[in-house]
Amino acid sequence: MRGMLVIFMVENMGLLKKEANLQYGATQAFVYAFTFVGGLLADKILGYRKSLFWGGLLMIVGSIILAVDPKQFFFLGIGFNIIGTGFFKPNISTMVGSLYKEGDPRTDAGFSFFYMGVNLGALIGGYLCIAVAHGSMLSSVVPVYLRWNVAFGFASVVMVISLLTFIWTQKSLGPIGLSPLLKFTVTRRKVLEYITYAASLAVIPFIILLVKNSKYTDIFMFVIGPCALVYFFYEMKNFTWQENKKIIAALIFIVFSIFFWAFFEQSGGSLSFFAEDNLNKSLLGIPYEFDPNGINNSANSLFVIMFAALVGIIWLWMHKKKIEPTTTVKFGLGFLFLAGGFYVFYYTKFFANAQGITSLNVFTLGWLVITFGELCLSPIGMSVMTKLSPQKLQAGMMGMWFLASAYGQYFAGLLGADIADTAKEAKGMKALTIYCDSYKQLALYGLIAGVLLICLSPLIKKLMGGVK
Repeated sequence: MRGMLVIFMVENMGLLKKEANLQYGATQAFVYAFTFVGGLLADKILGYRKSLFWGGLLMIVGSIILAVDPKQFFFLGIGFNIIGTGFFKPNISTMVGSLYKEGDPRTDAGFSFFYMGVNLGALIGGYLCIAVAHGSMLSSVVPVYLRWNVAFGFASVVMVISLLTFIWTQKSLGPIGLSPLLKFTVTRRKVLEYITYAASLAVIPFIILLVKNSKYTDIFMFVIGPCALVYFFYEMKNFTWQENKKIIAALIFIVFSIFFWAFFEQSGGSLSFFAEDNLNKSLLGIPYEFDPNGINNSANSLFVIMFAALVGIIWLWMHKKKIEPTTTVKFGLGFLFLAGGFYVFYYTKFFANAQGITSLNVFTLGWLVITFGELCLSPIGMSVMTKLSPQKLQAGMMGMWFLASAYGQYFAGLLGADIADTAKEAKGMKALTIYCDSYKQLALYGLIAGVLLICLSPLIKKLMGGVK
């Protein structure tokens, strides 16, 4: 749903583009920040499976609330989705990592296939939701006054299908994801689980308060990161120096990922407005008017589905030939592709007409380039978190990985707000130039980060020990 948020806030809640970007950054930051909490609760109390199921239920409820009245109940629905995602997102990723034994060369490829599955939903929702909301699709079926309701409602329908699929297939997981409290009595285990469920519901009003007020978001983000680091440093005293070196390596990857997501997540912020105002509706000469924002929301997911399996196979082939790049180099390549994609976004200015409307084809090419960067970093990052973290800290480490995404989302909102503020009085070609020049600057920063990571590769490899 994230691709709809800034457009909905501007069109239906009366927010300025700068305010919508900040609100988007706050919302997405909390979505990912609570994956850290959800990972810890799964490690200590619920286990991965019950955490995933509880999170899925909360997400379904949140989407239904938004479908009933997205304007009046916007923050309530978002609150349920934030907590639900916190329980859902880190634990399904951790279970994927648990499918593979330590040192299994198929792990990276497995996460690539998993990532492909995740993006199937993002592809369908990314285009369908915004296209229905704008009347580009199903306009003869969905009344104008219900378009946004139906758009938000699609998420709940597909989430129900997702959860039913998990129920039917979980028997093939063996012992993976079961409760960490099996040594306790059934009564004590149930009490701890019910307390966790009740506390997660009780915190929703607090989440709504924080999300509504960006100043509280600033305070929260200032506090939770240092607290998470303190927790990890405290936990490190329970592990050997060899294990702690791996944790340090994981934290380095986590820090760099913040910058990657801060740039990448312009997709839901400034790039949404760029697509809305400055792109034409023609794609590859197809005789159909595409929704540019639908393409902005879904092109990346389509390319992930098309190429994730191929990238996974390439990693396996390179492993067999003993030429597979290290995880650090893969991360570095991710930033280089990210830089290339944002340079393509900048280059769209040379295809614009006098009104500042530019090529959807070139814009989509930019997403193709960025997708290869994402495939070099995101599934590899999830994979390496499970490889580098001790067994007792796996869900917590995965939560930390997503907490970094929270900071990326937070900074993405700040970057988008700054771009929107610069372009607030601009129209047409002037607005296009401001957006494109901003993306050129982001491309330069991405290039610097990629080169730096590749240079640091030998040092990080030593910290990782024998982990590939």
